[in-house]
Amino acid sequence: MALKKKRFRLIIIILLFIIYFFLAARPVPHEIILANKWISPLTSQQAFTGSSEDTESPVFSSNYRQDLLFPFTLGRHFGYVDSAGRFAVNKTLNENIYLSKNMWTEYGAEPASIEIKNIFDETVTRMENTAGYPILLDDRIFILGSDQNSLSEINTDGRLLWTYEFGAPLTCIDAGAGLVLTGSLDGIIEVFNSVGKRVFYFEPGGSRYEVILGCAISRDGSRIGIISGVDQQRFLLLERFGNTRGGSSADARNASGFDASGDYKVVYHEFLDTGFRRPVRINFIDEDRRIVFERSGGIGCYNIRTRRGIFIPLDGEIHAVEESGEQGFFFIITAHGFNEKKLVGIRFPQDRWGWFPFSLFSQNGFMETDAIFLKAQFKSDAVFLDRTGSMLVVGGGTTLISFALEEK
Repeated sequence: MALKKKRFRLIIIILLFIIYFFLAARPVPHEIILANKWISPLTSQQAFTGSSEDTESPVFSSNYRQDLLFPFTLGRHFGYVDSAGRFAVNKTLNENIYLSKNMWTEYGAEPASIEIKNIFDETVTRMENTAGYPILLDDRIFILGSDQNSLSEINTDGRLLWTYEFGAPLTCIDAGAGLVLTGSLDGIIEVFNSVGKRVFYFEPGGSRYEVILGCAISRDGSRIGIISGVDQQRFLLLERFGNTRGGSSADARNASGFDASGDYKVVYHEFLDTGFRRPVRINFIDEDRRIVFERSGGIGCYNIRTRRGIFIPLDGEIHAVEESGEQGFFFIITAHGFNEKKLVGIRFPQDRWGWFPFSLFSQNGFMETDAIFLKAQFKSDAVFLDRTGSMLVVGGGTTLISFALEEK
């Protein structure tokens, strides 16, 4: 009898080991390297690839696809650079600047007029007596009132489309899928559809001081991320759950056909311990599969598919983040003193580790300290960082450098 029990226990142990081996064992990841592609000084219109055959750089022409352009600001320079290091726009900064993917504008402290230009330095529209500041989001033109408690949308003819007055100054704004998301100093989140009608209102609460320090909306408009409150500060993720108001009217539907008449509901929240008393970076990345946000001592990442959040500790203060996060990689630049900067590469855990109940790696099935696969120090006051697919563009001093992500 005792021998049968021993055999039974041995069989159970072997089965558990086999299950753990196939479901929890992590493969050794391939090494990721950054291969230099080109270097473009902002003081010149030429791009240098490092090849001896590259004796001259072709001039940028308007037949290039716009989605290959990187909008950049670096020190006293701003503009657009393509995937070969050629500049569509490369100008010296004289006033305030706002760049989006396809439009940009320079404006003064109290602008009497605002001129919006495209990536070929052509005027899109000019507005007089704006009494506010331009915001370019989702290929739309907005004017934030000079007191920061009103928001207007302007079309490319300079005509006012709609205006909304808020009860407190705005602290953050984002746009996507024809929707506009705002957060305000009094701790209120509001969402507006494509005609300026408010379709959602939310007060997160739960903190001693109510204020919205960061907000982001997914590209399809189905999710909202919020950094809310001071003492305690927390991260919240909201998702839309269909049409809760009985049918969808024409003005509740945006240009992409997305129904904007339903309500968002909180599906996840997390207290962030020591919080910030300043605007906080928060972005949907990896084609809306993840959302990343600043938190004290590092960066937080929530995986929407696995419903798991992780914390990745970092040294220094975050100065730049890329908004792609594709292929499970994410890059940031941290500051360590006035001129000391560090490019940090993060490898996110594979989705399957999040749910395994017997994981020995961490609470979320992943060693957060193993996430960092790259640290590269450099000296610069101003920095720039952007990425599309396997192409990473880093800026420091007066130079832009492009790298290709390659596996070994």
